[in-house]
Amino acid sequence: MGEPQEPQRRVAIVTGGSRGLGRALATELARRGWALVLDARRAPELDATAADLRALTTVTAVPGDVTDPAHRDALVRAATELGTLALVVNNASTLGASPLPTLTDVDPGVLRRIFDVNVVAPVALLQALDPHLADGATVVNVTSDAGVEPYETWGGYGSSKAALEHASRVLAAERPDLRVLVVDPGDMRTEMHQDAFPGEDISDRPEPAASVPGLLALIVGDQPSGRYHAAALASSAPTAS
Repeated sequence: MGEPQEPQRRVAIVTGGSRGLGRALATELARRGWALVLDARRAPELDATAADLRALTTVTAVPGDVTDPAHRDALVRAATELGTLALVVNNASTLGASPLPTLTDVDPGVLRRIFDVNVVAPVALLQALDPHLADGATVVNVTSDAGVEPYETWGGYGSSKAALEHASRVLAAERPDLRVLVVDPGDMRTEMHQDAFPGEDISDRPEPAASVPGLLALIVGDQPSGRYHAAALASSAPTAS
């Protein structure tokens, strides 16, 4: 009789994983035994985050830009080397210019960059990962209330999140074998939020960690594909084992 096989470990990719919400979520996933593949554009920050989290789990750091096909291929290779890819968190995002311009003033090149990062890259990454996704894998696409509400000067970012949300709904319809979760984490005290309000005091916004319990409740739960608010699910979040 052969030796019992160890269960394959769960692997998660978290883009934009070096700081803010990405780092906070990666930290909690690490505490729960997930192996992680993290990406970010700033290599020093990413390396520091990965070094901290390696005290908890296996972490592969892949610095680069999610709009770069070669970088996306590197993420695929890193994930498949670790185990079963059960979770993809498309968290990397860009506001574009700061201060935020109106739609009549936004540079077309900046607008194109916003859509490349916030819409095209998440879809392209899933295309590259598709052959390697575990049965019933979960896809988390991080959105914003700006994708629903018409806030002045948020037209570029907001319209990109609206496009990501609609793409997510279509993906869910096309791929009932996946859970496609669109999650609004709410306002957070992050560098991106500060860039949206340059010179303003945003210390009244909660830290990104406050949004993580709701995200975890979705990731480990059985909610169907759809759009969710992290705050509404925080009370049902699991405790670390």
